[in-house]
Amino acid sequence: MSLLALLGSLFIPHPWLALVPGVVFALLYRWSGRRMLAAVAVAWFLYAAYEYTLYRRWLCSGECNIRVDLLLVYPLLVLVSLVGIAIALTVFVRRARRAGGGGVAA
Repeated sequence: MSLLALLGSLFIPHPWLALVPGVVFALLYRWSGRRMLAAVAVAWFLYAAYEYTLYRRWLCSGECNIRVDLLLVYPLLVLVSLVGIAIALTVFVRRARRAGGGGVAA
């Protein structure tokens, strides 16, 4: 199963699950203070709101079965999420090095 199909099978029938990565990235932002992590969280929250409006049939007339928009949305979410994860890991490694002394004892 491709990543796009997996995301679609998860978030289309359960759009509120998109809040989970949003909350995780928001917590990572609070922990690190990196604005990019806040931007990733906002992207997930916006996607959750968008998907929920489609789930409730507020943005479509009932024929929401062909979701060409997701061919753009999902790759963008994956890309910004990977960037956010890389930033969070970088901050974590830097803090761990500082806490550990950052070097080898002589």
